[in-house]
Amino acid sequence: MPAQAYAGKECVCQLRRGICDQSCVRDMLETPFYIACLRLSGRRCVVVGGGEVGLEKVEGLLACDGAVTVIAPDVVGELEELAREGSIAWERREYRGASDLEGAFMAIAATDSSEVNIGVFDDAERRAMLVNVVDVPPLCNFILPAIVRNGALAIAISTAGASPALAKRMKREIAALFGEPYARLAVILNDARGWAKATLPTYRERKEFFEGIVNGEPDPVALLRAGDEATVHELIAEARRRSERALQSA
Repeated sequence: MPAQAYAGKECVCQLRRGICDQSCVRDMLETPFYIACLRLSGRRCVVVGGGEVGLEKVEGLLACDGAVTVIAPDVVGELEELAREGSIAWERREYRGASDLEGAFMAIAATDSSEVNIGVFDDAERRAMLVNVVDVPPLCNFILPAIVRNGALAIAISTAGASPALAKRMKREIAALFGEPYARLAVILNDARGWAKATLPTYRERKEFFEGIVNGEPDPVALLRAGDEATVHELIAEARRRSERALQSA
């Protein structure tokens, strides 16, 4: 449910106003968010709700190898198929309470019931868990940015919950600007990380090595756009030779 649905009802956010006056929504833009990338592989993630919004959240969790459990009496066809093939666990029932979050790392509430969503938030907060109630920023201790994902490259866009529509527009534009060449360069540079860590003794030297490649001439992104990956590898090889000569002369 949108945050506006709570106006005039009993306050359920961290401000505890008594009756909701929407001040928490207004204050979202002043909230500093700590941006982090979570490692979800094998971690239990509970999604309460089986509609289209729940499907979107499940797909994002599966893309990061989360162990997803969906709790909902009914689900859309795509979620039913994911359950049938074993990609997710589907508990075909209503949310029962805190026991449904046992052993979970994260909870996402995506139902059309304010009472259920509030219950998920309260249960998760008491367990000091990560919890997100879709489209209700005050009932979240983390928010989900729009993600541009291309191979190893991931770019997050957040408007602090103020405008998901704007974040989606930015996602389209960023995806067009930072495409496959950037993702490929990330993989190529990662291949050089082992050599750099084993050879270059200081953080400063490793930083200068990689920044010299990324910001150097010719531009490695332009080369990859032109299909000339071989020259990119040669640029890295030459940078390695220069670094090794500098170490020998030091």
